[in-house]
Amino acid sequence: MSGHVAARSEISSDLWVVRVRSAERIAFIPGQYVTIGLPGSTRIVERPYSVASSPQEPELEFFLEQVPGGELTPELYKVPVGGEVYLRRSAKGRFLYDEKSGHPNHFMVATVTGVAPYLSMLREFVARASDRQRDLGRIVLLQAASMPVELGYCDELSAYPREHDWFRYVPTISRIWLSPDWPGERGRAEDVTRMYLDRFGFTPADTTVYVCGNPDMVEQVKAVLRRAGFPKESVREEMYWLAKKPSSPP
Repeated sequence: MSGHVAARSEISSDLWVVRVRSAERIAFIPGQYVTIGLPGSTRIVERPYSVASSPQEPELEFFLEQVPGGELTPELYKVPVGGEVYLRRSAKGRFLYDEKSGHPNHFMVATVTGVAPYLSMLREFVARASDRQRDLGRIVLLQAASMPVELGYCDELSAYPREHDWFRYVPTISRIWLSPDWPGERGRAEDVTRMYLDRFGFTPADTTVYVCGNPDMVEQVKAVLRRAGFPKESVREEMYWLAKKPSSPP
């Protein structure tokens, strides 16, 4: 069905946030994705994108990255406010908040746009803080990027801990030489994950870990978690594209 761009804001030269109002409301659970499409030369070109907005909001929000040479994002980037896009009618995905294990701790790891599903969860939790506060447990979000400008939503996420004691936010950058005055954590997600799990006292027995974004990061963080003793069933993953398989030796 059709949808129209209601608002957009630029994060960097290749990152932007867009809000889309669909012709009919699309129900979703925080953590799920909605497929967006545009007409191509012979067919609709479409890709799935995690929703960043809360289900209670009237519009769908997406945090997008323009992929050079990509089939969709360069054209999607050109769509102005009021422009039309196409949306699949049903949200999908199983990258959801763990409410079944009974774990009191939740450790979320993201690279750049991989923060979107966590935003949806957090916005929903904040909107329902009065009736969810008792069973939320503790949530830590580790958001990694190369440079500070890529830490979309950093201001919003930094504000949450001041009002909600169940949440902590850890932004980290890896290209330190480009931002020598950066006051926050330094290192890739996989470099600092174990340190922050230990710092917050999160153990394999009481923690669910979520990993979303760059597939190389996802695999490397999973390796860190395996070495730390986290069972497979306590780790949830969402890759934003397929990792390239290493080429076979000649």
